[in-house]
Amino acid sequence: MKIYSSIDEFARFANVGNVVTTGTFDGVHLGHRTILEKVCNIAKAKNAESVLLTFHPHPRQVLFPDTVKMFFLTTLEERKELLEKAGIQNLIVHPFTKELSQVSARYYVKDILVEKLKTETLVIGYDHHFGKNREGSIKELEKWGPEYSFRVEEVAPLKSGELAISSTKIRQAIIVGDLPTANSCLGYTYFITATVVAGMKIGSKELGYPTANLETEDKQKLSPADGIYAVYVYYEGKKYKGMLSIGMNPTIENKGRSIEVNIFDFNENIYGKTIRVGFHQKIRNEEKFNSLAELKAQLDKDKEVSLRILK
Repeated sequence: MKIYSSIDEFARFANVGNVVTTGTFDGVHLGHRTILEKVCNIAKAKNAESVLLTFHPHPRQVLFPDTVKMFFLTTLEERKELLEKAGIQNLIVHPFTKELSQVSARYYVKDILVEKLKTETLVIGYDHHFGKNREGSIKELEKWGPEYSFRVEEVAPLKSGELAISSTKIRQAIIVGDLPTANSCLGYTYFITATVVAGMKIGSKELGYPTANLETEDKQKLSPADGIYAVYVYYEGKKYKGMLSIGMNPTIENKGRSIEVNIFDFNENIYGKTIRVGFHQKIRNEEKFNSLAELKAQLDKDKEVSLRILK
């Protein structure tokens, strides 16, 4: 996959007749992959190039910086990785600015989609909006398509049960710890990428459960709800089973909030290393125990439950 840092950079190399889609694609979930699959299939049939235009940072971060902090299912680097796996040939990550937000819907179509991206077919989701104040929609695209010589392919929402799959619904599931729902909509196990940092070493010295304390690389990456999880750990091409705790560690004084994972059947020094943790299922909420002995007894049970879940 070729990655371009602006629309103008891509335009210098663009061939005519591209099959294009545009959007944030946070999470690259199953609904997104329905769109991406259609883009790639049309491009292959036409012997054309597949192109995805996205913006970074997220428009709301630029337009409403003082509102509630936003959290995302994927970092930009993770999104790039997932989009490449989906088969997209050209990814444009264009800087979003307030000036860009003032561009009219027609200008966006004529000057960006047609003249710079050389769009022959535009594949979009059912709820796509664009241009100043999000004034553009599928209706304008279908009207302007014949005028500017491009086709519009609308993709209907993909549903899980009665609900349309969306990044918002997946975030809501993760926030409350409903990983089975989130993972079924994503089409993969939700994960975080983190660096292993030094901790208090209570897990190894007093509990018999050494943990890797994790520091996420991107503070806007969404973490699941506080609690104990059955997880998979990916390190240097290998996959391990484990259990992970997120929260305030109420049994241990002055420990504070942390994310730490106990990796089963693993005995390597990984301080400073980067690992990936996939969240399979929440086991229980955080609890305060009367002693470390009680906590250890519970950890023994948590390990049994995790192994059963991850079997």
